[in-house]
Amino acid sequence: MAEPILEVKNLKKHFPIKKGIFSRVVGSVKAVDDVSFTINRGETLGLVGESGCGKTTTGRAILRLIEPSGGSVKFEGKEVTTMGRDELRTIRRQMQIIFQDPYSSLNPRITVGGMLSEIIKFHKLRNTDAEVKDRVEELLQVVGLSPLHARRYPHEFSGGQRQRIGIARALSVEPKFIVCDEPVSALDVSIQSQVINLLEDLQKKLKLTYLFIAHDLSVVEHISDRVCVMYLGKVVEISDYKSIYTSPKHPYTEALLSAVPIADPDRKRSRIILGGDVPSPANVPTGCYFHPRCPKVMPECKSISPVLADVGANHEVRCILYPESVPEGSHVAKNGSAKPRVTVATV
Repeated sequence: MAEPILEVKNLKKHFPIKKGIFSRVVGSVKAVDDVSFTINRGETLGLVGESGCGKTTTGRAILRLIEPSGGSVKFEGKEVTTMGRDELRTIRRQMQIIFQDPYSSLNPRITVGGMLSEIIKFHKLRNTDAEVKDRVEELLQVVGLSPLHARRYPHEFSGGQRQRIGIARALSVEPKFIVCDEPVSALDVSIQSQVINLLEDLQKKLKLTYLFIAHDLSVVEHISDRVCVMYLGKVVEISDYKSIYTSPKHPYTEALLSAVPIADPDRKRSRIILGGDVPSPANVPTGCYFHPRCPKVMPECKSISPVLADVGANHEVRCILYPESVPEGSHVAKNGSAKPRVTVATV
């Protein structure tokens, strides 16, 4: 059995909705709602879903860049959510993040070398100025940049180079676990492949563990060992990447995969076009969150909230089409008829 480095259990992040001159709380936005998964040491877990499903909020709540509303996050067996300020500062050396926008996440008034030097000195990772300078040059070379780039400011680099600087910054404290928050979504396709290959090489060389957040399923398939699919703040399916891409079990995952472009014009794929819009996380549907748009919806879906359950071969799914996912005491008719709610087109 592989050793888990991160264990997330029933993680929640609800943002209060306030109204009136007294800022009375009248509701909440359920950005992350009961998310659970584990990441084994040395592996990459891909976290996918459409915009607004809670992927980034999950990553930031794990690192406590935003405070979670509930649940548990254990890093190497230590509970992160209850740590004090000093203890959290120490463990954050082991847990880093690469942000989506490399430009806004870099200080425009500090040179790249100055930024990296400040981090190294703050955490006392090197003793002398010469050692700090050598470490900065080493970091820049590791991510494919020249040591001479240490004198430049962020605006003097291209988007791909700035993302490499963001990677160097994350590596500067010698972490074990990195949250990659859509690190290639703002880059050209040719640059995306370079950054993905760099992340894979660094993982092998430095024995890193990644939580890779993305909405591009083709990128996630390339880099991930396992894939976690989110919809409206909940995890709906988790399995290894081969199982997810060859035999998806949740209707939402099937719809996502049907939208992945195929390069070969001679190949055809049945496109599943979901009807309606994504419900607001401030007013989530009853029962299964996906039932208003699901092509396989049954009457019970409106009242029964399925649980994330293992349906065999380490494949977890949240759908009442699988008996393991039906909560105890609930009843689902064996011959429940599905109501078609999608348009199927061949593309």
